[in-house]
Amino acid sequence: MNSRELVMASINHKEINKVPVDLGATPSSGISAIAYNHFTNYLGMQHAKTKIYDVVQQLAQPEDEFIKKFGIDVMDIGRAFNDKEEDWYPITMSNGGAAYYPKWFRPVKGSDGSYAAYDQEGEMIAKMPVGATFFDETVFPYLDAYPDNYKDLPKAMNKVLWQNLAHSPWDHAGDPNFWQTLREKAIHLRNTTDKALMIVCGCNLFEWGTFLRRMDNFLMDIYAEPEEVERLVDALLEKHLESLKNVCDAVGDVVDILRFGDDLGMDSGPFMSPDKYKQIFKPRHKILCDYVHKNSQMKTFLHSCGSIYQLMPDLIDAGYDIINPVQTNVTDMDAAKLKKEFGKDITFWGGGVNTRHILNRGTTKEVKDDVRRNIEILLPGGGFIFNPIHNIMPDVPPQNIEAMFEAVNEYR
Repeated sequence: MNSRELVMASINHKEINKVPVDLGATPSSGISAIAYNHFTNYLGMQHAKTKIYDVVQQLAQPEDEFIKKFGIDVMDIGRAFNDKEEDWYPITMSNGGAAYYPKWFRPVKGSDGSYAAYDQEGEMIAKMPVGATFFDETVFPYLDAYPDNYKDLPKAMNKVLWQNLAHSPWDHAGDPNFWQTLREKAIHLRNTTDKALMIVCGCNLFEWGTFLRRMDNFLMDIYAEPEEVERLVDALLEKHLESLKNVCDAVGDVVDILRFGDDLGMDSGPFMSPDKYKQIFKPRHKILCDYVHKNSQMKTFLHSCGSIYQLMPDLIDAGYDIINPVQTNVTDMDAAKLKKEFGKDITFWGGGVNTRHILNRGTTKEVKDDVRRNIEILLPGGGFIFNPIHNIMPDVPPQNIEAMFEAVNEYR
């Protein structure tokens, strides 16, 4: 099987004889620009360029040479944009490494060495403090109160860094004929590679509440003002469905996987009780999944960090085909337990290596042992795509990334 066939066979829970691999197909399954720079230098890839496609999280876009070298089986169709040298300009990262920003992103360096990003109205919407490796949100549009109506919701959302500083292809969403161009570029990728294709759409509901109201307020609102929360998420749902219609019409017959996002878990458990999830978010998540399944060939992928074991039956019932990052290093998320209870009903995209304690701090032997253990638990019966638990962070030693791939290759 080629890469696309291997990935889709695993998602369809067919027994496969080698493990499919993702690194960089989503902004929650990638690699930091600093780590990528260190790793490609370590490998002697002298022509490698560290292009920071996700400027908020400072993530690198893996290059074709890297994808080929490590047998990556999935691609984000956003990589088909910003494909010319003039689409980028050189910068120096906080560790002194050379990298590139997309030409539209021009953060301003402060006298203290921090960087600030401004919106089209001149308001600072994001800041990267000195020594930090990603940008923080600085504007919470509904911090003081919910609005009387949501006619200005798009304007409020554009004050949030995740939308205003969106990665490709969405940094081109305002271009003339964007949807036709998106389709043409997706078709070109499908015809010129054998990779499974991913489109990242977000469509967050819970998280958009935290972006607009701020986390502390929104968590209290779920219990103290559930009517206001439902009014907001219904307005968000309406907007997301408009976006999904355009996506499904443009690439629903070309792309294999659509990635949603909604971080529902902490280390200790879900942010809310399962009953609250069922009441507020599950019905709307189901509407989103149903729309994609009815109007495209795409599988639905949910990125949700944290301990979400208690929510897994409802996430499956809502219609998600894939869950990521499979954070097996938190409460109730043991890999064997997840595989036994839910392995026939959902695909685990992640859980491949512990990024909190082992990939960044362990020996190369500990990395390999962890990779082997997780693959042997999660691969049987299909329903598994190898990926570290979330992004590879700047502090990960390059030899440990190499050890991770060496262990993966034992199952290829």
